[in-house]
Amino acid sequence: MRRLVLFVIFSAFSFLTYSQNFITEDGKAVFTSKAPLNEFEGVSQKLHGLIDLDKNLVDFYLDLNTLDTGIGLRDRHMRENYLETDKYPFAEFTGKMLTVPDLDSGDWVAVEVEGIFKIHGKEKQIRIPGMLKKEEKGLVKLQADFEVLLGEFDIEIPKLVFYELAEKQLVHIEADLKLQN
Repeated sequence: MRRLVLFVIFSAFSFLTYSQNFITEDGKAVFTSKAPLNEFEGVSQKLHGLIDLDKNLVDFYLDLNTLDTGIGLRDRHMRENYLETDKYPFAEFTGKMLTVPDLDSGDWVAVEVEGIFKIHGKEKQIRIPGMLKKEEKGLVKLQADFEVLLGEFDIEIPKLVFYELAEKQLVHIEADLKLQN
């Protein structure tokens, strides 16, 4: 009986130690548009994602309808006229890390992922630099910054007197990913 108990405890500990699958449902995504006449941000706290270190899989998606620029009319125009979220509601990135990091140190570790970014029905292979940090209780922190050129995804750039959108959007994501049981 004692051996059985030790086996069960060791097996459970091994599972927790070697499980390398981390998820989030409430990460933060921010895009910044810096045009000559207008600068603004759009923010969402609904970034969903997965980092599976065992399979070297990185997969994140965002419902574009959750982006908020602070101005309802601008949000509606962005969704209806440019992102066309009725047809293309999500932005998604799926890829792999160029090198799977050792996160046991508890320090921030630089990573780079390569994969397919999809928005507005178009896909493009991109590389994204980022930082990962493993904290206590299986929590992994993520930060990453990259650029999106709207023309590469057939997203029209509006040019009105009081509303201008930059061709280059700066994207920042951050998330606390929890160990998936």
